[in-house]
Order: sequence, then C-alpha cells, then structure tokens
Amino acid sequence: MSFQAHVKRAVFPLLCLALCGYFAYHAVEGDYGLLAWVKLSREQAELREELAEVRATRLALDHRVSLLRPESLDPDMLDERSRASVNLAHPDDITIMKSSR
Repeated sequence: MSFQAHVKRAVFPLLCLALCGYFAYHAVEGDYGLLAWVKLSREQAELREELAEVRATRLALDHRVSLLRPESLDPDMLDERSRASVNLAHPDDITIMKSSR
C-alpha cells in the first residue's frame, strides 16, 4: 500500500476522533458543561444559606415589630425605643459607647 492509501484510510477516523474531542471538551469546559454545573451548584448552596439568614433576620424583626403593636404593646420595648429616640438613659443603665473609626 502506498502512503496516500494510508492517509485516505486514516482521514475519517481522525476526523471522528477530532469531533469526539471537540464535544468532550465542551461537555467539561463549556457554558453548560460539568465545571459550570459545579460552579452553579456551589452558588446555589451559598444563596440558600443567605436566604436562610435573611429569613431568620426577618422573623426576628417581625417579632420586634409585633412587640410594638398597640394591641400587644410590650412596656420594655416601648421604654427601649423611647430612650433610643430621645437619646437618654436611666441612671442605673450601663452604657457602652462605640467609637466611629
């Protein structure tokens, strides 16, 4: 067999191999590939954690707001908010000053 016959016989398998390599590369590295899927899975887990924190914060704030409603007014909460709004403290209170650096 001549060299040209060997080349002709090798062209189709080499093209098929190149095509398979192309698709394999994009299955791993592409916009919708495995690495992108792993990255999106990590982001999803982080966002779920952040959502849980935001929901917990919202529940705490809802509870504090419910203590200030007229139908269930908590005297301690009213005292705390009134002192904070006029910037006064009771003589027996312990005050911790924060520096604004």
